[in-house]
Amino acid sequence: MNEQVKSSITNGVIIVLLSLALLGASTWWRMSTQFNQGEAALRKGDFVGAVAGFESALHMYIPYHPTIEKAANRLWQIGETNERLGDVNRALIAYRSLRSSFYAAHWLVTPGTVWIENCDKKIAALIPLQHER
Repeated sequence: MNEQVKSSITNGVIIVLLSLALLGASTWWRMSTQFNQGEAALRKGDFVGAVAGFESALHMYIPYHPTIEKAANRLWQIGETNERLGDVNRALIAYRSLRSSFYAAHWLVTPGTVWIENCDKKIAALIPLQHER
């Protein structure tokens, strides 16, 4: 193999690695930003903003990143809080948002299968109550 081919291959590998690093950093930054926006909205009592922020953070799925678990927990807490308050519609929105976020992050596997199963149970229990109101 001549030097020009080796140089081209080396440059190609470096470009691919840099691109992947930039993609990872960008995803990490956007996930953190969305999570922080969800936290700020939650502190203000902005239901829609909080759900949107945490849902968007989950859409930036990075395996094993602690923010993913925090965002999932926040959506679950929003669902449970609204369920306790008797606001079935908002509880359903939170649980469905959590479930669909993990489905949206599907790649080779579907992450968050335990969250999905728990949400399915909550949603199944709440749907009949929604129609009573």
